[in-house]
Amino acid sequence: MKAVIPAGGMGVRFLPATKAQPKEMLPIVDKPSLHYVVEEAIKADIRTIMIITGRGKKSIEDYFDKNIELEHYYKNPNNPDLKEIKSLLNSASFYYARQNEPLGLGHAILCAKDFVGNESFAVMLGDDIFLDECCIQTLKGLHEEKSTTFVAVEEVTPDRISQYGVIDAEEIDDGIYRVKDMVEKPTPEDAPSNLAMVGRYVFTPRIFSCLERINPGMNNEYQLTDAMKLLNDKEDVLAYKVKGRRLDIGSKIGWMKATIELALRREEFRDDLKEYLASIR
Repeated sequence: MKAVIPAGGMGVRFLPATKAQPKEMLPIVDKPSLHYVVEEAIKADIRTIMIITGRGKKSIEDYFDKNIELEHYYKNPNNPDLKEIKSLLNSASFYYARQNEPLGLGHAILCAKDFVGNESFAVMLGDDIFLDECCIQTLKGLHEEKSTTFVAVEEVTPDRISQYGVIDAEEIDDGIYRVKDMVEKPTPEDAPSNLAMVGRYVFTPRIFSCLERINPGMNNEYQLTDAMKLLNDKEDVLAYKVKGRRLDIGSKIGWMKATIELALRREEFRDDLKEYLASIR
């Protein structure tokens, strides 16, 4: 299975930091956020990855490439940081397509049509990091069993519901739902449930014909939700409620919380960071 990682957005919620660098390259502890997403794909044995980039995103391609000068400078082949990134590069093949205009998630995924071909594929969004569970691996396994589209969902509180696409669904198995409808960023009053789509999908190739049929919506963007509604007329769209913890790094406060939480999970930082946090008044 191939993975498509959309990374062509302008990152306006992270200005001014993203004026001259991609949001996906902002570090969480000591790795860019995109690194965590690629790690998840590799854990799921997804080794062919296309990243959809945009203007000013060349550093993404440079990151997932060999750096002869850096390796020569270190001279020590056993340096753990160098070994980690080399292992990542040796575990997958990376391809790139450019989204010439920021026309939304639906348009970004459509850019990968020729790359994907007539086979099912994963879509992984960079704003979500999953802990304690390899979410895309679970979706991949469910897709292999059911041969239909799967989306990851999570229960969210009413004050956050308007940030997500929300499904109207019936539970058909423990944590598995058949999607009846979906609404993009509803108000709490209009939300059909508290189950929000959270950045991991496995699609059949039928999604591409649906993406080609939709019209642009708000801000002239092509919404993936609109295409998934059309897809739901052709096949069952099923949802899986994630069991692991999810870090939402799509906002500045979410990024800061993720940095703290992931640092606390690292033995070399844990004690010093706990002591420092306790000292803040």
